[in-house]
Amino acid sequence: MPSRFLTLADVTESLNISAAQAYALVRSGELPAIQVGGRGQWRVEVTELESYIQRMYAQTRAKVEAGGFED
Repeated sequence: MPSRFLTLADVTESLNISAAQAYALVRSGELPAIQVGGRGQWRVEVTELESYIQRMYAQTRAKVEAGGFED
């Protein structure tokens, strides 16, 4: 059975971003996550990561269509 939750390390690998960037996404609420265990380890539900990715695609698409995207 596939895991329901990802660690922040998994998120950094999936999005090819730094640990600090992943932590900032979670802390800002842009990427919903929960804290579990005695040490408060962050976990991101797989479906939340997929939703985040889809939102980013939509935002990028809107920018491109509005002519506000430059390389």
